[in-house]
Amino acid sequence: MATIAAAGPVDQSITASASYERFAGVCAILTGVVGFVYSVAFVILKSVPLQSACLVLAGLLGTATLVAVYARLRETDASFALLALFLGIAGALGSAIHGGYDLANALHPPAVVNADLPSAIDPRGLLTFGVAGLSLWVVAWLIARGNAFPKGLGYLGYVTAALLIITYLARLIVLDATNLLVVGPALVTGFVASPVWYIWLGRTLWRGARA
Repeated sequence: MATIAAAGPVDQSITASASYERFAGVCAILTGVVGFVYSVAFVILKSVPLQSACLVLAGLLGTATLVAVYARLRETDASFALLALFLGIAGALGSAIHGGYDLANALHPPAVVNADLPSAIDPRGLLTFGVAGLSLWVVAWLIARGNAFPKGLGYLGYVTAALLIITYLARLIVLDATNLLVVGPALVTGFVASPVWYIWLGRTLWRGARA
């Protein structure tokens, strides 16, 4: 009887974990979709309110995804998984705050705006691209080392992380957002690499599949 009673909480814990992975999987897929919409709003529609709203949504959805990724990757290396989680949360919240700031200004423009000044929270995409890229690089490395996710997801993660970091550095150094050195990596990241990576991650979490 004691053995049966002790088994109950364990089963409930496993069920809760699977339930959260499905929730995080949906959030990851939505993050990929929202990221693609952000790229369309930035490159084609030139809509600042839509861009800003997408940054907020992607940041908030990304935090839920990162928790599920950490829960798996800590089996490979708990300390590095925690580092990736902290960097990822910082990047996601930085993106959300940056988007919220821009959205507030777009909906209610202040009397005087200096468009040349970078965001005080996320200067030139330091958190949205730079720190997020570092987090994804650690995640990709842990995926490649362990068996928590498909290896291919880790390799694509390396590519996406590199593109994010390059986008930040190009935006910081070149400054001109229309320069090909800035636009090129941003287009590949926003239209292809990042959406594919998040949607693949979301499908993996939803299915509960491990490598």
